[in-house]
Amino acid sequence: MPSLPPTVSGPPGQVPAPTMLPLRIDRCPTGIEALDAILDGGIPRGNMVLVSGSVGTGKTTLSLEFLIRGAERGERSLFLSVTEAKDKLVQNLSSFEFFRRELLEDGSLVMVDLPVVTAKLGFDRDELTHEDMELLLRTIHDLVQTLGIRRMVLDSITSLGYRIARDEQIRDFLLRLGEMLSEANCTSLIVSEISPERGRYSTRGVEEAIVDGIILLHNTQRLGDILRVLQVVKMRGTAHSRALYVLELTPIGILLAPHLKGGRASLE
Repeated sequence: MPSLPPTVSGPPGQVPAPTMLPLRIDRCPTGIEALDAILDGGIPRGNMVLVSGSVGTGKTTLSLEFLIRGAERGERSLFLSVTEAKDKLVQNLSSFEFFRRELLEDGSLVMVDLPVVTAKLGFDRDELTHEDMELLLRTIHDLVQTLGIRRMVLDSITSLGYRIARDEQIRDFLLRLGEMLSEANCTSLIVSEISPERGRYSTRGVEEAIVDGIILLHNTQRLGDILRVLQVVKMRGTAHSRALYVLELTPIGILLAPHLKGGRASLE
């Protein structure tokens, strides 16, 4: 689409200063309607976003719905699982109405067990070396390029990080992964497991400084109930709400509603 000329205004005879029209942001809609509203239309295309939360807060479900909604739009999607076998993931997905098995059959949604890949690459050590990480990055790069991946999830950086000794190694890995995915115009979610005692958004405390966005999931106790809560902490390249939203996992997908204040609430 050709760019529009700058608009001008002012009295006759006076040369006005041009007023540039705002640039249009290419967005990747998550497909979760309320989350896209929070993000003013979706995640800026090519961003790498940390999805952080403790156990049972909905991190994997949100990430999988993001991929499935993308696959339905014709955007080939890749799920890299570090801990849970893809057969079990598919079995769990079967309870959601938005999941269609044919997306796997026609290659629109690709699920890869990363431990199987690393075993084939010869990573039989408890601690990954620099050479191992270089090979892993090249392998992910080849998958993204060869398959034409537009959306990717890594679940989780925490589990992968157990095999990476130093914080600077995780920082370098994520920096290079983010650059590679951005060049491929691939939008990604990186799952991070954190303890209920919040103080940072990742296990090592370095991941949140690298990523373009942070979506925080946690549990809130309110009037005797435990509620899942979502908050977009940061998102580069777009305005967004920082309010708290109650998250519900339903058969039709994730639903969000404003978190109504009142009563005593405590964070887990």
